[in-house]
Amino acid sequence: MRKLHLIHIAAWCVLLAACSGGAKVAVNPDSAPPAVDDYAGPAPATADVQSFRVNFWQNVKANNRCGGCHNANGQVPRFARNDDVNQAYDAILPYVDLTEPDKSPLVAKVGGGHNCWLADAKSCADILTTWITKWAGGAGGGGTQIALQAPNDTEVGDSKAFPDSPALFESTVWALVRGNGKCLRCHAPDASPGPSQAPFFASADPNEAYAAAQAKINLDDPASSRFVVRLRNESHNCWTSSCANDANAMQAAIQAFADQVQPTPVDPALKVSRAVTILNADGSPAATVASGGNRFDTNVIARYEFKTGSGDVAYDTSGVDPELDLQFTGNVTWVGGWGVNIKSAGKAQGTTTASKKLFDRIKASGEYTIEAWIAPADVTQDNAWIVSYSGSETERNVTLAQRAFQYEALARSSTTGANGAPALVTLDTDRDAQASLQHVVLTFDPVNGRRLYVNGSFTGDLDPRPGGSLADWDSTYALVLGNETSGTRQWQGVVRFLAIHDRALTLAQIQQNFAAGVGERYFLLFDVSALTGMAQSYVMFEVSQYDNGSYLFNKPVFISLDASAMPGSIPIKGMRIGINGAEALVGQAYAKLDTTVSNANYSPGSGQLLSRVGTVIGLQRGPRFDQFFLSFDQIGSQTHTRTPETGVQSAPVDLPPASDIGVRTFEQLNQSMSRITGVPTTDSGVRSTYLQVQQQLPPVPDIQAFLASHQTGIAQLAIKYCAVMVDNATYRQAFFPSLNLGTAPATQFAGPGKDILLVPLLTKAFQQ
Repeated sequence: MRKLHLIHIAAWCVLLAACSGGAKVAVNPDSAPPAVDDYAGPAPATADVQSFRVNFWQNVKANNRCGGCHNANGQVPRFARNDDVNQAYDAILPYVDLTEPDKSPLVAKVGGGHNCWLADAKSCADILTTWITKWAGGAGGGGTQIALQAPNDTEVGDSKAFPDSPALFESTVWALVRGNGKCLRCHAPDASPGPSQAPFFASADPNEAYAAAQAKINLDDPASSRFVVRLRNESHNCWTSSCANDANAMQAAIQAFADQVQPTPVDPALKVSRAVTILNADGSPAATVASGGNRFDTNVIARYEFKTGSGDVAYDTSGVDPELDLQFTGNVTWVGGWGVNIKSAGKAQGTTTASKKLFDRIKASGEYTIEAWIAPADVTQDNAWIVSYSGSETERNVTLAQRAFQYEALARSSTTGANGAPALVTLDTDRDAQASLQHVVLTFDPVNGRRLYVNGSFTGDLDPRPGGSLADWDSTYALVLGNETSGTRQWQGVVRFLAIHDRALTLAQIQQNFAAGVGERYFLLFDVSALTGMAQSYVMFEVSQYDNGSYLFNKPVFISLDASAMPGSIPIKGMRIGINGAEALVGQAYAKLDTTVSNANYSPGSGQLLSRVGTVIGLQRGPRFDQFFLSFDQIGSQTHTRTPETGVQSAPVDLPPASDIGVRTFEQLNQSMSRITGVPTTDSGVRSTYLQVQQQLPPVPDIQAFLASHQTGIAQLAIKYCAVMVDNATYRQAFFPSLNLGTAPATQFAGPGKDILLVPLLTKAFQQ
């Protein structure tokens, strides 16, 4: 039986009846680095010294950076001296790794807290890595390749897991955290004097506090717990005059908690790999970092990777001065795995002074790219600014925005207005914007104008205006993330990466960056050499922290780090992921794996893909302390026989018959009325009415959920669509091709003339 869309029919009936009748931005405080005298020493002796000079030395020699100490008369090594760039070059060589810049001793030194010129040492380390990479020529090739590294050889051991109940935590750690009074000043939702700062391990709700505290506690080694290290080594908000005593008190509380938790023994019958962790106890990577490999970053002028994880500043790690850091205001929180969550009344904004570097560099090139990895909170938000370089609601240089299921680009040029209109908007029916992690790129060049790309693909939407020049750009605007400078264009969602380039990326470069991925991702290599007999053989997963409570395991590959080794024939069946001494209770997507690693399918250096699916495993103690392993029903000649699980089968129950009569949901109704009248859904008149009545329209296609308020909302929307259609000569003529408004109605509609009105209405309606 064909479903009857009653709401659609009701909308048509109503439609039939209805158709019978900028301020400038405030300048935030900003400070310029101290001036350094122009270089007057000998010229660079080689091409590599010249590359060192322009990409690295020129950036570090300032007095408020390395030049404050490592100058010609200062501390050894004198790599920031301003009198002789050749001697500076010789001095730095032992402290850099031009093959793997992120492994440079200098990067490790500064990343560990040595004289970082920012408030976050990791950001300084990232900036130094960028400068060394450009010196080494990595940026010219589009990025650096990732070299896999064997993990520490660790046996799977008995491990303690956090109990489900917070009772033990309440009587030990929580009592100390709540009792000292100092933690309550920040780490609680009702922090006083505040502001509140996550994680909320001092919350008055013990369940909330327990969930937030677990990642900071090491039950196997209480002394290495982040709570203890923060007090003992970093003197963070000690509540007495002795941080050492406070650290001892915290360690004793965690020890008391841990002593009452029994370790989980590893089943001796399991065939298990060696164990791995993601991070070391000090937060440094214990696995190979998989993020950002082979990105094309040659022309990046601002970059945000959101690695800091705390505080209220997102640091610009592009290495291009001045640093365009973004200050959080309102409801902006950090999310695990590198990212920020922008919620209602939240935004992140740079100073107008620092933002001017975008004006200077982009206006000079005449082209640009905005590249973002985002996860919109929903697909109903409209007029929502994701990234904006603007001054008010009516003036901007460029804005990337979301309009429900569409992405929108407003960009000022010689062919558009001061507000960047007309906008480039993706096709409504394509539904390019989704509430999931997406790689969204906006490019502009004088020939093609604006172009939008989603997940490595051009959306196909063409700019309504030619490109033109950027001569009319304004240098007084500010870069804003998640809103307008006025706070009136709220966008909500997670941002995991943002880069601004002073060139328009090509499709190949965009696809290269999409393939590189985003976020805090690692290659976890599980050593299975003892099980397979193949030298240096591993099962490698790409792992990331999916959210604050879980990990994403993806793309398992069998691989050997010995380029000369070949597998022969190695069967692998029933692979499961273990965490902290036991197989995870849920998320075992590879339990039915049944494959064979063979010479025919194996490639030295890249291995053999075992599965294309991913799975989510629950976080227990956090990436510093969770220990992972793999178990197998069979790998090579090693086998483990499992006892089949039996469950109780319930007799099937007949549910009440579902109605054959359905309703159309809010978006379907909007699309139907648009097709009936010919008025696009993007028309400002109907769009504003739709947003007003959207909550009054059916959210699900269930006749039982139909309410009187739905009927009222449908009537309002239908009347608006009809009014816009009748008032617009183009829309009206397309709908009523035989209608002549210059003829008297009594004459035109007499007898069969009424078909001039009725036939188009009936035809348009029943086609839907």
